[in-house]
This record gives sequence, structure tokens and C-alpha cells, in this order.
Amino acid sequence: MTSPAAARPLALVTGSYRRLGAHIAARLGEAGYALALHASSEGEPDADLLATLDAAGAPHGCFAAELSDAEAVAGLVPGVAAHFGQPVTLLVNNASCFRAEDAAVPGMDALVRHFAVNAAAPFALAAAVAAQAPPEGACVINMLDERIVQPPADQLAYTISKQALAEVTRTLAYALKPGVRVNGVAPGLTIPTADYTPGQVARLAGLMPLARLPEPDDIADAVLFLAGARSTTGQVLFVDGGANLRRFERDFVHLAREGEGD
Repeated sequence: MTSPAAARPLALVTGSYRRLGAHIAARLGEAGYALALHASSEGEPDADLLATLDAAGAPHGCFAAELSDAEAVAGLVPGVAAHFGQPVTLLVNNASCFRAEDAAVPGMDALVRHFAVNAAAPFALAAAVAAQAPPEGACVINMLDERIVQPPADQLAYTISKQALAEVTRTLAYALKPGVRVNGVAPGLTIPTADYTPGQVARLAGLMPLARLPEPDDIADAVLFLAGARSTTGQVLFVDGGANLRRFERDFVHLAREGEGD
């Protein structure tokens, strides 16, 4: 951890030790923010992320909190503010629960698990940021998913919880006005997992209206834009190659596989 610098605004990015959250945190650090990095359990953030923050002179600290645990959620924002000696002025609710193995028609346990992390925790963290927001205000950005518009038949617990978060975004934008702006970013497929077969991602890109998939930097740029868009609240910015404009019957991992139709 590095020492905080009060001249920099403070951003908390949940789920930021690696993958997309790490790209977002790195971009914010380069843009002049101090960073509170979060994971659900103790560990080390991605080495490239730490190197980027160090090169940018961005103060950073690491915080572990399981977002399905109400007590851990309640302590996260106050703990971050106390560590840095200043309020959180940007919250990026990036962490999410995604269980690919969940049944198409989820049971109560799956629904509660997804809603706790994907909707309730972001709501509670946003409220905590609002409670300590400085006079100049604060900003919340919720990471959504392009599927909230035209949902596939897969992973319904995840999808429905992200749709709920989209409504949380719109509702909190009004409830927390004027001191807190609340917006959302809805990415498409951005960082494929090992579940995708060789060539599948390129074929999926060809199915998008823009014939491309977003890069991590595209998502990070959208977050940075909304962080500074002082006259924008209650909006969702889709960064998905146009995926939200067409219906995909299944999750992308099942589509455009070798020898199969889309």
C-alpha cells in the first residue's frame, strides 16, 4: 500500500484485483484518482495493475469484503475513507456474482445469492457513499451487462439481478440527487474465459452489429467519461459492439462454436 494523497479524489472499485475491474482501476489511477482496490477475500492484486498505479503515482490500498455479507458491506466504505483520510467520491460497483452452472430456471438460493452481490450490495455501497459525500458531490457507476435489454435464456439469476441493478441505477439517481450522480455501463463480451474455443471469439465479433467486441480500454474509457460527466445521471451507456440491438438466444459461450450455427 502507498500513502494517500489528499489532492487526488478517491475511487473505490469493487472486484478490481484483476480482469475488467483491474483495467478500470488502472485507467482511473492514470487519470488522477487514488484507488481503493477491492476483492471478496484477501489476496494480491494483478501485478500489472499495481505497476500501472505506481507509475502513475496513484496512492492505493487493498480491501477485502465479501459482498454477500451485510456486515462486510456496511464496513467497506467507512473503512476505505478512514484509511485514506478522505471520503470516497467515486464508487464503481464492478464486482458481480456469475454462476454459469446455475439452472436456466433458478431456485431461491441462486436468486438470493445473485441479488445479494449484484443488486443489494451496490445499493448499500452507493448509500454509504452518499452518506459521506463532500459538498462537491460524489459519483456512482454500476457495471451492468448488455443482456439487460434482450436477455438470453441462460443464467437467469445473473440476468435478473443485473436488470434489478439497472433499475437501482435509475432509482438512486433520483433518490440521491443532487449530491450523488448514479449511472451505469453495460459491457458486452470483453474478456473471454477459457470456456471459449479457438476462433470462437472472432466469429462472435462478426455477429455484432459493429462487427467487433469491446476492448477493456473501451469499458474503462466509458467509466472515466461518466465519472466526469457532471450533468449526466440516471443513464446507462452500452459498450458492447451493438450487441444490445439484437437478440441472442443463449449466452455467448454457447454461440458461434466450430461447426455450430449462431
